[in-house]
Amino acid sequence: MVVNKAYKFRIYPTKEQLVLINKTIGCSRFVYNFFLGKQKEKDAYWYICEEMKQ
Repeated sequence: MVVNKAYKFRIYPTKEQLVLINKTIGCSRFVYNFFLGKQKEKDAYWYICEEMKQ
């Protein structure tokens, strides 16, 4: 039998901490989207190469 547990936490950051949290999340989103775009470019390139082989 599998038992799943979860904990919820509420934080109350200061204004300085909020700025840092928002910067961190923004940078993470930028990096994720950047490499997602790179992956899509690679997939498109692979698809074009496969079409050219046929």
